[in-house]
Amino acid sequence: MKKIKLTLAATGLNNTDNPGPGVPVIRGIRESESFDIRVVGLAYETLEPGIYMQDIVDKVYMVPYPSEGSDSLIQRLEYINSIENIDVLIPNFDAELYTFMKSASKLEDMGIRTFLPTMEQFEERHKTNLPDFGKKYDVKVPLSKPILNQQDILKVRDDFEFPIMVKGKFYDAYIAYNEEQIKMYFNKISAKWGLPVIIQEFIKGTEVNVVALGDGMGNTIGAVPMRKQYITDKGKAWGGITLDDQNMLDLTHKIIKETQWRGGMELELIKTTKNELYVIEINPRIPAWVYLAVGAGQNLPEALVKLALGLEVKPYTKYDVGKMFVRYSYDMIVGLNQFEKLSTTGEV
Repeated sequence: MKKIKLTLAATGLNNTDNPGPGVPVIRGIRESESFDIRVVGLAYETLEPGIYMQDIVDKVYMVPYPSEGSDSLIQRLEYINSIENIDVLIPNFDAELYTFMKSASKLEDMGIRTFLPTMEQFEERHKTNLPDFGKKYDVKVPLSKPILNQQDILKVRDDFEFPIMVKGKFYDAYIAYNEEQIKMYFNKISAKWGLPVIIQEFIKGTEVNVVALGDGMGNTIGAVPMRKQYITDKGKAWGGITLDDQNMLDLTHKIIKETQWRGGMELELIKTTKNELYVIEINPRIPAWVYLAVGAGQNLPEALVKLALGLEVKPYTKYDVGKMFVRYSYDMIVGLNQFEKLSTTGEV
């Protein structure tokens, strides 16, 4: 079969101890038997490691942070697209999804295809809305409440027992054992991610995860459950193993069917000693450990591109159980001229 030539743009090249999904997403698509791709990396920082991985990206452009406004980001994309003729764009950060979803029609006018959740799907799975999500779709979720100031911290004992989780609206999560720790984490998270900060009931059990892909019509294109085997101090998986767990898959299928989920998804779950599954987070994009799914037989990044292009995608029906991933650090040697060019011209 002749491969389809494709120019792909992707963000999330920060393959550090807090890795973005960009590099594993690109790896999966490069291994596709359907596409011959040219990859345009979109970077927010000049030291994102994926920038300098020559087998990952063909060209890199600096782009403004979403916090600088959607107009700045779209104008920059218009310039990049005038040179690269991008076919498909895959954003890989929660914080940038709102801008890309809001600008979907502008991107389409530029000939750039995406496959993202709807605004309603994106909003209702927010950590602040998780209790309502649980009631609406009849899934178990921990009690959660947003806090906006130091005074709200004094009221936490009214509804929660320690320990509790303190979470940012996009990223970061910490266990707090007293009010002083809540204050410390509140200041740290709000300074980085803004308000609200979310207080969440601590559910005792084993953390497990599912990476999944929905077609927007209630069908699950693929889903792979895993358990973290090694976790960094930032709470990120540095090693994991695929699981044979039908309950996790059934829950995933249920959520995708009832929400009509469109695009990639990561379910963060706690499995209790009674084998109950609590949804603690729903991330509205492909996670950084997605390459485990590729290695286990489900190339979800490739399937996502096919959905974006309107191609037929057959759902995956199996994956390899007991397949592991282990991350590692690797020192790349980079010429200073590449860094200087990126810093001065915004592209390399």
